[in-house]
Amino acid sequence: MDTLRGLFAEDAVWHLGGSGGLSGDKQGLDAILAYFGELFTRSDGTIKVDLDDLIGGEKHTIGFQRVHAQRNGAAIDQRTVIVFALKDGKVSEVYEFPEDTAKAADFWS
Repeated sequence: MDTLRGLFAEDAVWHLGGSGGLSGDKQGLDAILAYFGELFTRSDGTIKVDLDDLIGGEKHTIGFQRVHAQRNGAAIDQRTVIVFALKDGKVSEVYEFPEDTAKAADFWS
């Protein structure tokens, strides 16, 4: 988590659409790190994220990734697009777009 702390601005915001228990905005670095911790906890430590591709610019970077996890006898293997807004060399805002928001909401709720 220390590495992640160095990447994000203190007032960064992480947006996750959908209607699941983890959906909504995570305001501030501590809330974002708590979100990551919750993903780890809910998946009993099985969550794995594979970065497929990255497109970068001065103001935005887009990541194409695949999320794998197991939870309560179910599994998820889903593509996700994440858009990072950059300001002063740090991530200031993130938009996370799961391939199937209903499936993601079901799995993580």
